[in-house]
Amino acid sequence: MAVSSAFVGCPKLETLLNHHNLSSSSSSSPSQTPLGLNCVRSSPRNNRTRRGLIQRARCELSASDSAPNAASISALEQLKNSAADRYTKERSSIVVIGLSIHTAPVEMREKLAIPEAEWPRAIGELCGLNHIEEAAVLSTCNRMEIYVLALSQHRGVKEVTEWMSKTSGIPVSEICQHRFLLYNKDATQHIFEVSAGLDSLVLGEGQILAQVKQVVKVGQGVNGFGRNISGLFKHAITVGKRVRTETNIAAGAVSVSSAAVELALMKLPESSHTSARMLIIGAGKMGKLVIKHLVAKGCTRMVVVNRSEERVIAIREEMPGAEIVYRPLDEMLASAAEADVVFTSTASETPLFFKEHAENLPPACPEIGGVRLFVDISVPRNVGSCLNEVETARVYNVDDLKEVVAANKEDRLRKAMEAQTIIAEESNQFEAWRDSLETVPTIKKLRAYAERIRMAELEKCLSKMGDDLNKKTTRAVDDLSRGIVNRFLHGPMQHLRCDGSDSRTLSETLENMHALNRMYGLEKDILEEKLKAMTGQQK
Repeated sequence: MAVSSAFVGCPKLETLLNHHNLSSSSSSSPSQTPLGLNCVRSSPRNNRTRRGLIQRARCELSASDSAPNAASISALEQLKNSAADRYTKERSSIVVIGLSIHTAPVEMREKLAIPEAEWPRAIGELCGLNHIEEAAVLSTCNRMEIYVLALSQHRGVKEVTEWMSKTSGIPVSEICQHRFLLYNKDATQHIFEVSAGLDSLVLGEGQILAQVKQVVKVGQGVNGFGRNISGLFKHAITVGKRVRTETNIAAGAVSVSSAAVELALMKLPESSHTSARMLIIGAGKMGKLVIKHLVAKGCTRMVVVNRSEERVIAIREEMPGAEIVYRPLDEMLASAAEADVVFTSTASETPLFFKEHAENLPPACPEIGGVRLFVDISVPRNVGSCLNEVETARVYNVDDLKEVVAANKEDRLRKAMEAQTIIAEESNQFEAWRDSLETVPTIKKLRAYAERIRMAELEKCLSKMGDDLNKKTTRAVDDLSRGIVNRFLHGPMQHLRCDGSDSRTLSETLENMHALNRMYGLEKDILEEKLKAMTGQQK
């Protein structure tokens, strides 16, 4: 049997049909096509795939459309009524595919990095993959993580990894060597730990929470930043705030910027800490923090190179005790020639300094050994590693900050253990919220089913009572019917809701949901609703 015309022009369904060999010639018999649309008896394993194909269809299948032909209806009904429920019986999975400072070098992370302005485009492309329903991107100097709601874990991971390879130019095999994969509860715990600062290079640092907030801000209104993924990130923000409030983990914790300052001072002779000539390139959030920490360490004179002067003026007003000199971007090399330490923190996607630049710069001050330090905390990097080949230059990037962080890690680890208790509690609450979503379609359909009956019976009652009814009587009868329905639904609705506080209650709730679906034939309606929702997304 050929693929029904109802599915022509639906790429995702066609892909799935081809993948499972569901397309067959019109002369094929059921026995010749064990996975075909005409199949009467299928193995249980094969049965689990067919309804998933319907769920992924991006076609208009609502009843309000013009009547489809008989062959289309037949094919659709066979698919819907089959036992192939791999995707509808098994809840979609939250998956994180990531590379971080713990698993991948900066050379790889910078190729994978996605600028914030391109996050909506990336979400759209990810949700265009066959097995991805929702997506979010968390791209910082220390990590590049893709969060998705996947219909199939295995195929979803494969598709996202291939997408990452295509956008970065890094072979899939190389990405697989450095990526980490987490599913459902493990993925939830991970983003909660990230937001709380537990997965950062600098334990407890606060900037990552602002970056998680930015994911939600950018994702608002973007198709594909859906209920599950947006709910996950919003909950992660709550966790990050709560951990910092209740454990004081951020007290005394250094940021990436302060670690960069510490690293530079570690490499300089102590006698030159206040006299070394400091240059900061970039006056954004990271650059501003570098300036702040330099001032705190007694370095009160520095030069700041930035595209515009406004930000530098604002920083100067916040730190009246420091002498901060502004230089435009076209004076960057001249400013570097007069500096002993160069901090770079810009959004440039190409390096600002190459080997030939360092070779043409005069040596640094003899008091620091004549070697100029470049401390690069940008990803993608602003300073090429090739500068290390020049005798008078040394380059340090974010991966080199581990040396600084190791010193006061023990105290923060104790606070991290306290934070894990909070994260475990919040993870259970989030999972309970996700579980509650399972029953929402049943609740809606049961109420709609009862409302249809109420309206039909109300019409019959009012017609028997004649045309001379006044508004007060009509309203009283309507209120009576609503009251009866609400009283009747109260019990079932209560048994479809739970707070997830214990697994027994949750298990009973899901059993009740399946029972009501069977008793009132709601499951077919729910599948129709899913199809219509997915059709709307495609449009």
